Amino acid sequence: MCGAEVFALPEGVQRVARYLHDANHPHTPQMLAGAARTSQEAAEQLGIAVGQVAKSVVFRHKPSGGHVLVIAAGDRRVDEKKVAALVGKTGRADAEFVKAQTGFSIGGVSPVAHLHAPITLIDASLSRFELLWAAAGHPHAVFPLTLQQLQALTGAPVVDIAQEPVDTAAGQSQA
Repeated sequence: MCGAEVFALPEGVQRVARYLHDANHPHTPQMLAGAARTSQEAAEQLGIAVGQVAKSVVFRHKPSGGHVLVIAAGDRRVDEKKVAALVGKTGRADAEFVKAQTGFSIGGVSPVAHLHAPITLIDASLSRFELLWAAAGHPHAVFPLTLQQLQALTGAPVVDIAQEPVDTAAGQSQA
């Protein structure tokens, strides 16, 4: 991606693009025609299974005051008890907290390039898919990656943190 293309993108997408470039990731963020604030919206626009969406779910980390980033399959709900067992007590994160910690608005939270370093966990159920798609810092931006690339980019462990599958026809509130 040349410099002119980077600067035509929203600030959050520019930050993700720089991070991916610096990490030698082979793909750059792509802007979608419509918003992909939920896993279902992203899957429909990309023509993929909902589970291939690597959604970013942010929690408050009560012991540190920082944030916990859970990267989960779009067709699964995060089991907060499993997360707490791994990282300590967590709580819900509102939009203001998410923006302050990550630099991204809900619906566009990338798994990388946060303003403040998170505690990160990756949902083991993502291993079902060869190719994943993640938000790239804006509700209209995504980028492709494999589970191995996600692990390399974040340095996060792959762990069992998901509940059983949810009905994707009902939509996803945790995208």
